[in-house]
Amino acid sequence: MLFGNSYYGIFGILVLIVDIFAILNILQSSADNLKKAIWVVVILALPVLGVILWYLFGPRGGRSGV
Repeated sequence: MLFGNSYYGIFGILVLIVDIFAILNILQSSADNLKKAIWVVVILALPVLGVILWYLFGPRGGRSGV
């Protein structure tokens, strides 16, 4: 039982790291602010599914003007 719980902890940390990476990429994208806010809310509300959806359909590209 103890070992099973540690795997959930590792999985949770990995999800957190991927979520932070996705949110940083969203905030640095050239999408408009409303789309950025919607994507951030989706990722915060649905951490695993939100990242998958962002990866498939989310804003791409770097900051405009750089």
